[in-house]
Amino acid sequence: MKLIKKILLMIDKYARMIPAGLPLLGARLAIFVVFWRSVQTKITGWTVFDQHLAFWNLGGSTKIVFQYEYGISSDFLIHAGTLAEFFFPLMLLFGIFTRLGALGLLGVTAVIQFAVYPDAWLGAHMFWAALLFVILREGGGQFSLDYILTREKKA
Repeated sequence: MKLIKKILLMIDKYARMIPAGLPLLGARLAIFVVFWRSVQTKITGWTVFDQHLAFWNLGGSTKIVFQYEYGISSDFLIHAGTLAEFFFPLMLLFGIFTRLGALGLLGVTAVIQFAVYPDAWLGAHMFWAALLFVILREGGGQFSLDYILTREKKA
């Protein structure tokens, strides 16, 4: 038992050397990639380094997919969902208004889970939600613009 306790204490000691912001940065980047890749399939137009940035310009098949696969026919909802998938991940990537971005993507995840794929329990959505709840609780961490803009300057 002493050996197990010693090993656990040693692991704890070294794990605490990891900057608290590093796992948050990893969570932010993981969620960014998921939603950014998704929105890239929905928009066309202005492209920089193979990334579509014309968030206002839906691809030709986007409305068809929303209508027939997801059962969403409202132009407003289609555009709102696309805007959410474009801007909220960018908030996480840069760590600006990070909690707002996490909250927004939790909403998007809930819509995907309950309205689009209600039978897909224990799928990827659960893992996205877990990471998003951690980000929502902790914020962007020390590797974020939120941290840079809100930290107190020492005299």
